[in-house]
Amino acid sequence: MASVKDSLLAPVAETLPSSGHKVTVVGIGMVGMASAFSILAQNVSKEVCLIDVCADKLQGELMDLQHGSNFLKNPQITASTDYAASANSRLCIVTAGVRQKEGESRLSLVQRNTDILKNIIPKLVEYSPDTILLMVSNPVDIMTYVAWKLSGLPKNRVIGSGTNLDSSRFRFLMSQRLGVAPTSCHGWIIGEHGDSSVPVWSGVNIAGVRLRELNPTIGTGEDPEKWNELHKQRATS
Repeated sequence: MASVKDSLLAPVAETLPSSGHKVTVVGIGMVGMASAFSILAQNVSKEVCLIDVCADKLQGELMDLQHGSNFLKNPQITASTDYAASANSRLCIVTAGVRQKEGESRLSLVQRNTDILKNIIPKLVEYSPDTILLMVSNPVDIMTYVAWKLSGLPKNRVIGSGTNLDSSRFRFLMSQRLGVAPTSCHGWIIGEHGDSSVPVWSGVNIAGVRLRELNPTIGTGEDPEKWNELHKQRATS
């Protein structure tokens, strides 16, 4: 007697092993899971793989995403402690690493997270030699360089999140001060992610209106409105 599946479904073509747009997220802490959920919710990819050393937590996070897939667009979500599951990924996002302790600088994490990357990066490249690496682990600028050296990939295929988060925080804080939407606030933080980053005050504008035209001292120590405090808030948030 044929099974329900055999009776219901008739194959018309061979099943493809991958969509060709697979994304792997390594590290399922808050940043890793936020990345995975954003990818699925925005339909960036319908094939997401989670990798982590903690099997129990990995299974729990996987089930949460799978059980909510009815509200998404039929994604294929997998998870494993084995890097073989990441095979043929078009993009690998690395968020794994130790956290900063209270009062500790991002730079103090260099050696500990370098040791972790030595175990991660070669395996990702082994199973996905054509992948792009997106580094999020801190200190992200140094870790991106380390990942590039460990991977042997061309430099255009190893990307760090850089000051993207810094700029986003900066724009949000501007919006809060002015009472306008963050998407209408434009400003850029450049340099190294973290304490040594630099705000480009000459380019800060709200819907095209440059704030330096309204307040020539903006961002300086002579500014009576103390706009430079936004950058300090961004660094501590």
